[in-house]
Amino acid sequence: MSDKAPSRRALIAGLAALPVAASAAITAPASARDSERRSKKRKAPRPKVQHVDVAVIGAGVFGAWTAWHLVRAGKSVRLFDAYGAGHARASSGGESRVFRMGYGADTLYSEMARESLPFWKALSDSASAPIFHQTGVLWFAPEGGAHSAASRAWLHANKIPHQAGDVRWLQQAYRQIQFYQGEAGLLESEAGALIAARGVQEVIADAGIEVERVVMPAPLLSKRTRRHSLPDGGTADHLVYACGPWLAELFPQQLMHKIVATRQEVYHFGAPQGDTRFAPPELPAWADFNNGRIIYGLPDLEGAGFKIAFDSHGPVIDPDTMERDLTPAGIAAARAYVARRFPGLANAPLIGGRVCQYENSSSGDYLIDRLPGEERVWLVGGGSGHGFKNGPAVGKRVAAHIANASLAIEPRFSFASKGTVAARAVF
Repeated sequence: MSDKAPSRRALIAGLAALPVAASAAITAPASARDSERRSKKRKAPRPKVQHVDVAVIGAGVFGAWTAWHLVRAGKSVRLFDAYGAGHARASSGGESRVFRMGYGADTLYSEMARESLPFWKALSDSASAPIFHQTGVLWFAPEGGAHSAASRAWLHANKIPHQAGDVRWLQQAYRQIQFYQGEAGLLESEAGALIAARGVQEVIADAGIEVERVVMPAPLLSKRTRRHSLPDGGTADHLVYACGPWLAELFPQQLMHKIVATRQEVYHFGAPQGDTRFAPPELPAWADFNNGRIIYGLPDLEGAGFKIAFDSHGPVIDPDTMERDLTPAGIAAARAYVARRFPGLANAPLIGGRVCQYENSSSGDYLIDRLPGEERVWLVGGGSGHGFKNGPAVGKRVAAHIANASLAIEPRFSFASKGTVAARAVF
């Protein structure tokens, strides 16, 4: 946690401890006290909505698509977020995300990505500006790698359009990239890129609901009514906490060290005027899987510039108080990589960048399960750097659990499966 400012949890706790009512009664004149007594006799204002089926806390990609599916299923929904949809501190904020279906032998996420793509495409088709850009995704790695082979086998078995080839094929198809002997490539033709913050906002608009900017406390259940209380006095039958890196802050006893936020940097470099080699359709989204790590990026989309990021975890941070300035060391590493792999951008200026965060689970798997001991409170998170693309499938799964209480929890998404060891990168 940063020492520059208190956390939101500390502020809430501190405010709760202040004897406001007592001090006001001591210092207020008699007329003010009489006025206060009269006002207490008046009926409290009614909440904006008296009761809903589900309250979703967190308007990121998981919360937005959960709300969307619930609305489509006929449920009444309220959606809360402390900072608003697609805000600058959110893991779902920023410019763009890679959308791919190849996950090696991990077919669970491949299936979720395939399930999610039609939802993103439909949203993009109806939006005022594209949300999904079908750039393709190029994966390159040492020839004979197990991950590439397994991804290719799944794509082939599921009739997903793709191409593959050795280093000669790579060099002929993508002359703006420097490849090395012994590398091979795999191109997912129907994959591409998603616009992030605007995409989340479009999901919420398409659901026909609005985001209420509220700092939501931990759940409070009335034993008499069996309903959960909301901050304005309204109630909800079910609560879904999909608040990304804030999950562990809200539920420290259950999730501290099981959901961990880490600092990540992304960089945008500007190609020279008239140079189209680093924009679609000439350049797809790409991922370089060499030496045990993944470096990935996107072509110039919507004028944001050529994007590059390193899929390795930075230091643990507090998303509320983290300073979001790019580091000189990070910029230097990005420049060195770009000069080596994309020599046409060796002298390109840095035109933008962003400091964001992953919210990592120990296994890299999502968390989609009930809060222990609570029948109708759900915890949804652990995107671990690869969750954005699968937002529609995650939301659909959460809505299905709420509709059918007997639906089995996916073991890999269960609360019980989350340990406290260091998280791994997934992309």
